[in-house]
Amino acid sequence: MCDAPPIETFPALDAWAEAVAARLGETLGAAVRDNGRAVFAGPGGTTPAPVYRHLAAMDLNWANIAVTLVDERYVPETSPESNARLIRDVLLQDRAAPARFIPLYTPEVTVDRAAAVAAKALAEAGGRFDAVLLGMGEDGHICSMFPDSPTLKTLLTPTLKPTVLGVPHGRDGMAPSLERLSINLPYLIQAGRVILGLKGAAKRRVFEEQATGDPKIQPIAALIAADVPLEVLWTEEG
Repeated sequence: MCDAPPIETFPALDAWAEAVAARLGETLGAAVRDNGRAVFAGPGGTTPAPVYRHLAAMDLNWANIAVTLVDERYVPETSPESNARLIRDVLLQDRAAPARFIPLYTPEVTVDRAAAVAAKALAEAGGRFDAVLLGMGEDGHICSMFPDSPTLKTLLTPTLKPTVLGVPHGRDGMAPSLERLSINLPYLIQAGRVILGLKGAAKRRVFEEQATGDPKIQPIAALIAADVPLEVLWTEEG
């Protein structure tokens, strides 16, 4: 069993966001220099917005960087629920405007069909992420790996190939409220660098509790057990 990574603490939100962006930018820049291209994957939600603003201002060779999502709701970009909308409005601005965006959502007949289309697009982009930013919900979910979801064990199976899967909406009030698309654990195992960005005392407690849990059903424990190249950066300023 691998040990949980140390939690690096930042007193202020901006210092935290700047540090996360600096590490992501460093990794993406090195990948472009070494391989001629790089792939970044990140979440939607409110947590990453300050990180994305710092990252968008960085002087990287953005024309050779592809940007995608770690998960997405099964909605078009015109929806306020769209993670792609945040990426376009916040990250793909400023110096990052030339980057190529690879959406997970496409208007297919079913979410599973859309997941297959997304998996093919990511495979064609290289099939591996150089840098990943993750957030975590207060229920311990990362990406769209929700507790008690019927797709959870498949998403957390470390021996599968990297892919994208459809996630059904939760029943009886369980999360998620909408169908979703999510990358699986093997994408994180093969990534060059994975940063988990946490804000607030509640999420730190959840991380510390989940880190010692069951890797078959708890995503944080699965990251640690699979030896994902994980760094945890936390600020108490939530």
